[in-house]
Amino acid sequence: MILPRNARHPFVVLAAAAALLLGACSPESEAEAPQVRPVRVVTVEKGSAGTSATLTGTIEAEDQAALAFRVSGRMIERLANVGDRVTAGQVVARLDAQNAQNGLRSARAALAAAEGQLVQASNHFDRQERLLGNGFTTRAIYDDARQGMLAAQSQVESAEAQLKIAEDNVSYTELTADAPGVVTARGAEPGEVVQAGQMILQLARQGGRDAVFDVPAQLLRDVPASPVIQVSLADQPGVTATGRVREVAPQADPVTRTFRVRVGLDDPPAAMLLGSTVNGTVALDTTPTIEVPASSLTAFNNAPAVWVVDPATSTVSLRNVEVLRFNPATVAIASGLAEGDVVVSAGVQALYPGQKVRLLGSGA
Repeated sequence: MILPRNARHPFVVLAAAAALLLGACSPESEAEAPQVRPVRVVTVEKGSAGTSATLTGTIEAEDQAALAFRVSGRMIERLANVGDRVTAGQVVARLDAQNAQNGLRSARAALAAAEGQLVQASNHFDRQERLLGNGFTTRAIYDDARQGMLAAQSQVESAEAQLKIAEDNVSYTELTADAPGVVTARGAEPGEVVQAGQMILQLARQGGRDAVFDVPAQLLRDVPASPVIQVSLADQPGVTATGRVREVAPQADPVTRTFRVRVGLDDPPAAMLLGSTVNGTVALDTTPTIEVPASSLTAFNNAPAVWVVDPATSTVSLRNVEVLRFNPATVAIASGLAEGDVVVSAGVQALYPGQKVRLLGSGA
């Protein structure tokens, strides 16, 4: 650097050199200090897997039946509606019985004709039997008479069977309740032509009541054998009953992937009406496991994960975990965490691997 002639004083040279050094150092060249983000954390401890689990279900009849006609026809009358109570043997619907009555009259006439033929054939056989004993007829004529009598007897038996079928068809035009209960649904209206086996009324038979729940597979594995289920009305928790598992669906629902479980109730109160919403509580196995707040859970590599704090460096890292069960406020962890790990419970959305954090709270 060439200085002016009048500026070659030693102090001037030092000042110029200092200015050049300061100019070479710009703020952009200074490395920014890493941001320390405050987070809330919990220290992992093994505890009980949960004293109980609660699910919501409905009250249904233990035994339900779809009442249907055994023959086809036009329904002319339905004597019961949804919500009606019926008794055993009560007529709840009728079909037009004209065709069935005609068939019954035809069957009776056929039986009368067959019986007349049987009388005639029997008399002819008796005569031939006496004549054969006295030697006034041949064995062939006797055999023909005997065969005619047997055929007439078969015709009578066939006509009697046809008459019984016709009588049954007439009785089938009336639909009766096979047991006392409450009508819960209807499937046809008067005037419709219904087919044999088509549901006309859905009957919840009087007697037992079931609490029905859709249970996840994980919860089924945690429930002990023959558990006692505490059931209470959702809108009246004071109305309670106890029950035991009566039936577990062998196959999961294809949409929800849950299993339908029916719990038979012991002496359910009258307030537990059909269709009522109930809460069922069951005690779970108490195998120690790790639980973290639900807010700790995030995703990494398309799998559940949590942020774990390294106490030595105060930095965070993502760690994949295997979830055992989802609870309302916590998540049970099957693997991926150990006792003493410090897990971020709040602020997981704004973190990145290796970031320094400041702990706001450490709880178990």
